Amino acid sequence: MDREKNALITGASSGIGYELTRLFAHDGYNLVLVARNQKQLMQMADELKEKYSVSVKVISKDLSAASAPEEIFTELQQESRGIDALVNKKLFLPGMLNKRTGKILNLASTAAFQPGPLMAVYYATKAYVLSFSEALANELHGTGVSVTALCPGPTESGFQKKAHMEDSKLFSGKIMDAQTVARIGYRGLMTNKTVVIPGLRNKILVETVRFSPRKMVTRVVRNMQESVHKS
Repeated sequence: MDREKNALITGASSGIGYELTRLFAHDGYNLVLVARNQKQLMQMADELKEKYSVSVKVISKDLSAASAPEEIFTELQQESRGIDALVNKKLFLPGMLNKRTGKILNLASTAAFQPGPLMAVYYATKAYVLSFSEALANELHGTGVSVTALCPGPTESGFQKKAHMEDSKLFSGKIMDAQTVARIGYRGLMTNKTVVIPGLRNKILVETVRFSPRKMVTRVVRNMQESVHKS
């Protein structure tokens, strides 16, 4: 690489976020890792520095706190640390525009393409992320900054446990692993794709949803969200 580049990754301690850190590090990016679990982040930092010979800065923040994004931004500004690639972060965009280069990856989901009974807020949030990313990508056309929305389907990660969905029909079949999803998303980010849907099955699902009656889609999604042990 002609100069050092920095990638900021939130939710870096597990799942897709964790796998993305390895991909960025492999390509020589220095890392800023953000998550709540500082101990886990420090262990990750040691592993990444040893394996890939990159610098790794750890920031332990709960991103559900309204002040957290601004605090992270201020801390890195004080260090004069520029950011070239973002995963799920927005405040660094003006700096990218000034340099006329940068990449932003927002983690959406196939959930973004349909209503989600029993997880209504989650599905609606992912729809927002997708819509926001597509609009922002259009606004930034020609600036040298790209925006990519990664829309995976069910993925092997810690999400199922956190969402109490271990028994959901949605996760009862064969699902993609986080490493594969991250690799596909990373490749899409580096080639400036606006929307990346990993896996043929997920692509077919999204296209089917587009042309199916909305009420039927909603009923099907609810059925998939319900527990396989429901009586």
